[in-house]
Amino acid sequence: MSKIHSSNNFQLSTLTTLSPLDGRYREKVQDLAPIMGEYGLNYYRVIVEIKWLLKLSEISEIAEVPAFSDDAKAYLQGLIDDFSEDDVKEIKNFERITNHDVKAVEYFLKQKCQSNAEIAKDSLDLQSFSIGLAFPRHPQSHVMVLEFFHFACTSEDINNLAHALMLKEAMNSVIFPVMDKIIKALCTMAKDNAHISMLSRTHGQPASPTTLGKEMAIFAVRLSRERKELSQVEILGKFAGAVGNYNAHLSAYPDVNWHGIAQEFVQSLGLSFNPYVAQIETHDYMAKIFHSFIQFNNILIDFDRDVWGYISLGYFKQITKAGEIGSSTMPHKVNPIDFENSEGNLGVANGGFSHLSMKLPISRWQARLALRDLTDSTVLRNMGVNFGYSLLAYKSTLQGIGKLQVNEVRLSEDLDQCWEVLAEPIQTVMRRYGVPEPYEKLKALTRGKAITKESIRDFIEGLDIPQDAKIYLLKLTPHTYVGSAVELARTVEHEVNNILN
Repeated sequence: MSKIHSSNNFQLSTLTTLSPLDGRYREKVQDLAPIMGEYGLNYYRVIVEIKWLLKLSEISEIAEVPAFSDDAKAYLQGLIDDFSEDDVKEIKNFERITNHDVKAVEYFLKQKCQSNAEIAKDSLDLQSFSIGLAFPRHPQSHVMVLEFFHFACTSEDINNLAHALMLKEAMNSVIFPVMDKIIKALCTMAKDNAHISMLSRTHGQPASPTTLGKEMAIFAVRLSRERKELSQVEILGKFAGAVGNYNAHLSAYPDVNWHGIAQEFVQSLGLSFNPYVAQIETHDYMAKIFHSFIQFNNILIDFDRDVWGYISLGYFKQITKAGEIGSSTMPHKVNPIDFENSEGNLGVANGGFSHLSMKLPISRWQARLALRDLTDSTVLRNMGVNFGYSLLAYKSTLQGIGKLQVNEVRLSEDLDQCWEVLAEPIQTVMRRYGVPEPYEKLKALTRGKAITKESIRDFIEGLDIPQDAKIYLLKLTPHTYVGSAVELARTVEHEVNNILN
């Protein structure tokens, strides 16, 4: 490798990151960074550790952690409210010594609380730790209030709740609002274009007409169902110690209802309690969430491809922007790049979600330590990547929708060339009035043949059916034969609201 390309010559920036999410696309996904990155993980770990210490102080049987004063509670809350990147760096300094990320958070909090006399009172002389971590000595040294940080916890007690809080915040604050914007945009497209007739295609061939608005409405409803599914998944947490039985808890305080305490604690964080676990939370709820994301994303891929095709047919024009270039050699090109980018990034996201949803619910026996440390923990660190590619895709789709202009002339041209699509209503009316072999008669007239308005009208005039039925058929055109498509498109917002609410 030449010297100029040595990694030692580059500082971390949006130009040197391995992932395009943190480079080229950083601006579009940056809302997820403080939630699902290393900062977010440690922030939520700090919340869990502090809230657990506060919970212990409320348990009368644990005299060693007396109820904290309002000042002490405010100090602990301040550690959460004022948490910063510098705090994460301090945690990382501890991790370099411990080689254990969760234990590093515990030591960080003990160090932070040394300056608060009430929280640090009767603290253990932390300088005696054999690993050589240097904490200032507190003058008293017996009851060890600080030692109740991380009391009776396994690392997964902290991590599973931190990951659950990350997921909840990322979905509620970042992902769901953008999903809702897509659904709203599709509802708007459906209503605005409810009356615009469009030739359908099945097997790629001309089929019974619809309206452009009704086709958009289909996607609004489909996406709404998946959005609803996601919002209904219970986000679970466990807090039952090393193998899920409160072994350590009961050995220290056998008279405490630890199951009830754990349930109260998990629920106080806004999560649902999972009482039946081993060392790790089973991750079944995560698999359900990721599967729902895959389905939402698949539906959006279907939309992206449909719109791509409509642009190719000329049904949509794209608003151009001064200075943009579609091709380095063909100056006329205006490519559907937003829908292509969305489709590609959704595929990347789904690949990751698929791995997570299949990997996380599978574990080895009760201890699970090797699996969690080597694979579970590793793949969960990539959770934000899949959310990032999804968010990027959602924003690309929205950007693409914003550039679309309906080309009614082109839509009308296709309909005018396809009078054969009226074979369906004609043969259906013929069935009603007992005309023999209606399907076969229309097949002989239309299949593989160029059909005109005149040839269709001549056929209708020759039918032995009531005059009012004949008049109805003569008034039909490819533009008007759209069934209830207009009404379905105009009322889609009501349907979506029924689904979501």
